[in-house]
Amino acid sequence: MTGVLILDKPAEFTSFDAVAVCRRLCHERKIGHTGTLDPMATGVLPLLLGKATRAASLLEDTDKEYEAGFQLGVSTDTEDSTGKVLATSDTPVSKEALEALLPRFRGEIMQVPPMYSAVSKDGKRLYELARKGIEVEREARPITIYRLELTGYDEKTREGTLRVSCSKGTYIRTLIADLAKAAGSLGVMTALRRTHACGFTLADAVTLDEARALSEAGTLEEKLRPVESLFVHLPEVAVSAAQAVRFQNGGQLDLSRIARFRREKPEEGQAFRVKGEDGAFLGLGKIEKQQMAILKLF
Repeated sequence: MTGVLILDKPAEFTSFDAVAVCRRLCHERKIGHTGTLDPMATGVLPLLLGKATRAASLLEDTDKEYEAGFQLGVSTDTEDSTGKVLATSDTPVSKEALEALLPRFRGEIMQVPPMYSAVSKDGKRLYELARKGIEVEREARPITIYRLELTGYDEKTREGTLRVSCSKGTYIRTLIADLAKAAGSLGVMTALRRTHACGFTLADAVTLDEARALSEAGTLEEKLRPVESLFVHLPEVAVSAAQAVRFQNGGQLDLSRIARFRREKPEEGQAFRVKGEDGAFLGLGKIEKQQMAILKLF
């Protein structure tokens, strides 16, 4: 079974738990995911099945979108509500004050990853050190916040929700903690739902219960998206039957012999979806010195 299954991951499941369950439901041993979601998080988790797993390395830099709940006035060791409470604050924070701070966190910013994260430090995962009670210095890393909106906030309870669109490597719980600090308070993430990843939304996803029912009915495969759907943002180029054979055998293609490039000149390094005369998706190509080189075959 080859393709992409868009799962609406339930809470209390790790991404690896979801993979393990779907491995049984799909009767496919080779399954991978495109971006880890913490156990408390829910939402869009694209799963790659069969030959689609070859795409994993090409999807590492894809942007994500989330809806996040937060609580001001408390901090924990994990920066979310599942952690051990470290401190509390009675400082009131108005909606206007939070709104005024949001522009500071939009665009390209620097973020220090939390101790409870998979980031490595001197060969050790930070969460491994954190579980031993060890805290180390972490270097701030550049991230991009494309969209940051306060979608709800109760000044009495100091509970609220944010909508965030961001680059790979962004920690929403750290964003919340930093926003709370800027407001003169403390803050933790109380909920996280991924609404968009790899070009897919919640409307494309199936729940784990739905996947179980479809598997029992023998129709789960109908929910698989083609591998090509991961790369619809890339332009496509059609090649002849002979060129298709050469490309699939690992050979580069002369741009002067590809119809599309007789009309236009592609940029060096530009990636394309390569398709045969029958419209079949062959893989991804990359322009290298007037040749269509192989980026990835499927």
